[in-house]
Amino acid sequence: MSGGIVSPVFVGRDQELATLDAAMAVASGGDPVFALIGGEAGIGKTRLAEEFTTRATTAGFAVLNGKQVKVNWIAGSGQSVFENLGANGAFVDKNFAKDHKLAVGSPIKTLVPSGETQTFKVLGIFKPPPGGSPFGPVTIASAEFDRLYTQPQDLFIFIDTTNGVTKQNTAALKTSLKGFPNAKVQTISQFKTNQAGGLDSILNVLYVLLALSVIVSLFGIVNTLVLTVFERTREIGMLRAVGMTRRQVRRMIRYESIITALLGAALGIPLGVVLALLVGVAIKYAAFTVPVGTLVVFVFVAILVGLVAAIFPARRASRLNVLEALQYE
Repeated sequence: MSGGIVSPVFVGRDQELATLDAAMAVASGGDPVFALIGGEAGIGKTRLAEEFTTRATTAGFAVLNGKQVKVNWIAGSGQSVFENLGANGAFVDKNFAKDHKLAVGSPIKTLVPSGETQTFKVLGIFKPPPGGSPFGPVTIASAEFDRLYTQPQDLFIFIDTTNGVTKQNTAALKTSLKGFPNAKVQTISQFKTNQAGGLDSILNVLYVLLALSVIVSLFGIVNTLVLTVFERTREIGMLRAVGMTRRQVRRMIRYESIITALLGAALGIPLGVVLALLVGVAIKYAAFTVPVGTLVVFVFVAILVGLVAAIFPARRASRLNVLEALQYE
């Protein structure tokens, strides 16, 4: 590793989908955290960050620094790593350390935009929390990043307000950001909703595909029942001859349709859950939950599809002429 060149990967890179919960989870005892997470690198001091910090402090907001952020250290001197980064220190996450065979004290050579090679020393290794970490695979001090990289950009700024989310605090924050039209103020719930928006769009597409598959299965069940009625014409005629009413014939066909639909649901739902679990394991997803309510709805949808699919075959079976049905071969 010491002889290689590692392309710069720092705090905040590819963290667009990290949730606010993940960032707050690393706070000590639930204390609020003020984190500047760079779009390309570490806790950078951009004009927006400096201006916002000044105005927020003036407005009475409690702006906390990065030293209050705690992580799950598996190697190194723990929280003191933050204070000891200096010009050449860095800390990495567990996966990055494993992939590059790094340990505390290992050098990391990094190619910076100027074309020079900068060497950092690993001071600590941490385990990222589930759901995403506010730190990237490799983290260096903000001052050193500002020296090596031009125009650092902040992606998120997390702050804690004195009295929580109020109209007055929100108005004060928006006033502070008037000079930055590309920045917007969001509460925790708004932030999570915004971050989940992309996933919601994907889910909506999947629901559309699911609806199409239900329509296809509807025609499949209708086709199967129609063929069944044709093949059992003589049997249905005999049942009618011994006293079965038209209503009972229709009910029989409806039950068969519902059973067919439920068999499909009984096979498809567990298989879908297992496949979802396997995909989650493959991509190392933070958590796996079974949407019981949604699955129950799908079972009722299967029953409804069975009832709808049985309408035409059941009517045809109940209207068979008994004498013609007994002569059918």
